[in-house]
Amino acid sequence: MSGAGQTVSGTIESQFQDRFPNSRRLAEQARTLFPSGVTHDGRWLEPFPIYVDHASGSRKVDVDGTEIVDYWAGHGALLLGHSHPDVVAAVQQQAAKATHPGACHALEIAWGELVRELVPSCERLRFTSSGTEATLMALRLARMFSGRTKVIKFAGCFHGWHDLLSPASAPPHETGDYSLPGVPDGIADDVVIVPPNDLAAVARAIEEHDPACVFLEGNGPRWGTVPVRPPFVQELRKLTRSRDVLFVLDEVITGFRVAPGGFQAICGIQPDLTTMAKVLAGGLPGGCLGGRADVMSLLEFDNPRGIKMKHPGTYNANPLSAAAGIAALNVIRDGSACEQASSTAAEIRSRLNELFARRDVNWVAYGDYSVVKIHPEYDGPRPDSADFIPWNGDWKKLDRTFDRRLSHAFRCALLLGGVDWMGWNGNLTAAHSAADVEQTVLAFDQALDLLRADGLVD
Repeated sequence: MSGAGQTVSGTIESQFQDRFPNSRRLAEQARTLFPSGVTHDGRWLEPFPIYVDHASGSRKVDVDGTEIVDYWAGHGALLLGHSHPDVVAAVQQQAAKATHPGACHALEIAWGELVRELVPSCERLRFTSSGTEATLMALRLARMFSGRTKVIKFAGCFHGWHDLLSPASAPPHETGDYSLPGVPDGIADDVVIVPPNDLAAVARAIEEHDPACVFLEGNGPRWGTVPVRPPFVQELRKLTRSRDVLFVLDEVITGFRVAPGGFQAICGIQPDLTTMAKVLAGGLPGGCLGGRADVMSLLEFDNPRGIKMKHPGTYNANPLSAAAGIAALNVIRDGSACEQASSTAAEIRSRLNELFARRDVNWVAYGDYSVVKIHPEYDGPRPDSADFIPWNGDWKKLDRTFDRRLSHAFRCALLLGGVDWMGWNGNLTAAHSAADVEQTVLAFDQALDLLRADGLVD
């Protein structure tokens, strides 16, 4: 909390304090309960986060009554937008029947069949409560199936916050030191880090370390900050198959978002294991691991190998999440929602790059499918096509941290214009409209004025 001093910037913080007084009051209360006053690191904002009362479609309304165009989209889970009527009706109907029967139920079968229909590589699957749990399960199964312990991951890829895959999930990358407080060296030593989009490095790492598996975040490290394109994934699939190494495609973000069949459908490949969450459960908690029947068989009792992975989980395939997931996936299955979100994202990227050029600010917008990435402090080649990647794809320049004061002031300035951006990342939904695009471009324009007035942008 900023209190008497100002921690973001003069003009922006003063206006922010005046605009969101009820959020400030709740934030003060939250700081007596939660570390830094938040329940998710990404929601931390200086001088304080906004508090939302309700949401519908592409917009949410905070506790001060401000209507805001939302680009968090439930941390990427809400491809259809907030409170889609089909999802709401399904959850309301199920809540009246049972929220947790502590038993098998028909909805889990319908949900699983729908996932397998859309993602055929999932010969067998198991539901979890989150994407983090799904990646944890994938790694344990890969180790059991292969009898090996090492795992190869790409620098910058985020596969959940558990110890086993946390190393190298974020910059800085310069030193190559990815040690993390609380993660013992013995665990981190089993994680082999390779540069993004470097097939030769993967081949060398496989040869040297004989790993259980290779993990890849579907849209590229850090939610597509370093984009991965289909040709690379296709070659990686060939390489892992030729070396008898399991390939785990982490589609927690891309699953059902980039296409109904996920990024693997776009690439035309079948990974050995696929992790899913977010869109999977229609905005409620839920994750899933699916893949080859022989690998997934290690979850079975009395399987031929005689070893079983234990997998409890109080809320696995709970009926509320199943109901929401079925409703959402039934809307998404024809592909129109994915196409709409991606089309609007492309328009915003184009409009923002036109704005940055007109305002002579060294920022750039880029990204694939329904994501808009903003990269400030950029002096490389300007966008010349829809496939553009800043810095010619130099991953260390792309995946870096930005000045904390600028980052917080940027988000506060956009909120003053009625737009909530997820850090330097925006997630589009099928609900975002032409009016939302216009308000977003205007909010960026006004934010640049505020940032310049406070000396944060040249």
